[in-house]
Order: sequence, then C-alpha cells, then structure tokens
Amino acid sequence: MHEPEFLSASNRLIIDLAALADNWRAMNERSGTASAAAVLKADAYGLGIAEAAPALYAAGARDFFVANAEEGAELRPLVPDGRIYILAGMWPGNEELFFDNDLVPIINSEEQLAVFMAALSERGDHPCVLHVDTGMNRLGLSVEEAVALANDPARPASFSPVLIMSHLACGDDPKHPMNVYQLERFRAAAAAFEGVPASLANSGGVFLGKDYHFDLTRPGIAVYGGEAVDGAVNPMKPVVTAEARIIQVRTVPSGATASYGASARFSRDTRIATVAIGYADGYHRSVSGGGVTLRQAMPSGAYGFLHGRKVPHVGRVTMDLSLFDVTDLPEKAVRAGDYIELFGRNVAVDDVARAGGTIGYELLTSLGHRYHRSYIGGA
Repeated sequence: MHEPEFLSASNRLIIDLAALADNWRAMNERSGTASAAAVLKADAYGLGIAEAAPALYAAGARDFFVANAEEGAELRPLVPDGRIYILAGMWPGNEELFFDNDLVPIINSEEQLAVFMAALSERGDHPCVLHVDTGMNRLGLSVEEAVALANDPARPASFSPVLIMSHLACGDDPKHPMNVYQLERFRAAAAAFEGVPASLANSGGVFLGKDYHFDLTRPGIAVYGGEAVDGAVNPMKPVVTAEARIIQVRTVPSGATASYGASARFSRDTRIATVAIGYADGYHRSVSGGGVTLRQAMPSGAYGFLHGRKVPHVGRVTMDLSLFDVTDLPEKAVRAGDYIELFGRNVAVDDVARAGGTIGYELLTSLGHRYHRSYIGGA
C-alpha cells in the first residue's frame, strides 16, 4: 500500500526492491565461479542506500563498493558483516573513518600507499585493495609499478592486499580492442600477486564472459536496471519508475507555439499536458531534444507514457515544468491530476537518457529531493 503522501505527490518514484535483488542475483549467476559485489555509491545510484543496501544484503551480497569513506560509514550499520571497499582510498585526516567502521581503502597511487602504511604503523594491520591502471588512465598504479611493488624485497609484510583490481574503460562495447588489451595487462599484474583475489569486471565486463570474471565482479548499473552493453537487448528488470502529476491540460491552436524560445510550433490543434517535472528534479533540459538549440545530437526528445501509449515531450524542459503532446489520446482520457510515467516499465531510463545525449547513470544519480519515494517488494 502506498502512503497518502505518495498518492498526492507532485512527482514520485516507485522503487522495486525485489527487482533490484533479482538483478543482483542474475549478475551473480552470470559471474560464474566469481562472486558479485554490490556497488552502492551515490546513494545507491539515487535510489536510497538505506533501502537498497538491506535488500541486496538479504539477496546474498557481502562485498560492497562505495565512493568515499563518508558513504562507507553510512553503509556500515546496514551491512554489519559485509566488506566495504572505498574507491577513493585513504587520505590524511580520514584514517579514523576506516578503522572505526572497518572500511577497506583502495590504494590508487604511491601517495595513498604511503598514507596507508603510515596509518598501519600507528594503528596496526588493516586490509587494503591495490588498484592497477590497465589503460583507463584515471586511477591506479601502473602495471609496471604494481609488479615492482610485488617483487620488492623491502615491501613491508604489513602490506598484504586482500584484492587487486582494475577497471574496464570499454566494457560496454564487447568488440572494442581495449577490453582484450586491459585483460592482458591485468593478468600480468595479478600474476605478480599470486594468491591474491582479483577483480576486473564492471557490469559490462560481466557480460564479456568468464575470462573477465576472476574472483570478484563489480556490477553497478545493471543491478539498478540500466543497460550494461551497447546495442544489446537489456535483460535486466526495471527497478525505478518515475512519475509526475499533470497540472493542466490545454489546447494550443495550429500555428501557435509553446515553451521558452517558442521552441515548439504546432502544425495542428494540439492538446498539451503541463507536467510537474523539470531539470530541478533531474529530468534534464537536454531531453527536450531539438528544442534545445545548444544540443543537436538527436532531433527528437523524450517520451512519457500515459493511458497505455507513449506521448512525446515538446518544447523545452524548464526548472519545474515540462510539456507533453497528448493529442492522440482520447480527449476525455487525460485530466489534470493524472500521473505520467517519465521512465520505468514502459519507457526505459536509457531511452530517455539517449534523448538527452547522456546515459542512464546520470538520470538515476540526478534524481532530486522532490520525489516522494515508495519502496515495494522488500522483505
């Protein structure tokens, strides 16, 4: 049952925790002999870590990745015996968060290695992960630095990583030669740390097959229902449905315009539904399509879903309002107060993202605070 506040909200999210858990289980199964972690950074991709983490824990996840130590401290009470990895690593001043909350820092550089070793000298042994850059050129020691570290006879015994990891740059493109290049580089680094578990695959990497799975996979967007592989049918269950209330329905005569910049011009009498959603809610201005003259990546914008059919967005998305053409629906079917689906079961979040020249990750992590959230399918 939805709460009364949900039933009257201007905009709202339905978050299916059962689908979230099923998606994680599916990715864990696809990981073969490897285990799948759960990535919970950015407030669980905008869904809410307080609700998503227990659902994934109940599904069987025991390894969790978040962006920084603050996120890790928030996650700790939700997964009492889970292992929490911190992607940003440890820096002077936040060591206490790692030791107090049993967080595992990912060592991304020589500087972070020095910080970590200094912390060990003061506080005693603590697990860590070594991040190796195999071609992303974003974070990590080079393969050569990692191999030299592994073979350094002066390496302190207290430096004993529990995982060696890297990150795929092109995992969403199965045919990209970068994948094989990074795999070969990662194998060389992992071999230098014999016996240490290894992790390479993100969501796209899981779909690349067993060569990329190693010991631990790190699916993110796929667990949240998004596309992990370009140009392929998405097998994941939708997790998030975003809806917004229609404030007004009006008829605009043929030849008239609507929205800022008179960006929508109509060649027929057109019924317009004005909807309480805008870029302040993470429904990006760019999904307006050709109505935004600064971006011409796609000629048409996003669609909503209302009373059994898709309806096109028209004009420009504004801060709080968006317009949808409902002319092709029966006149009496659309009323002020109805809810239109922005994305969810009937409009894929990635299709809306493509209309805005972006990716599903950005839409999900941009969801604003004005949505009333309703969680279904939880334990």
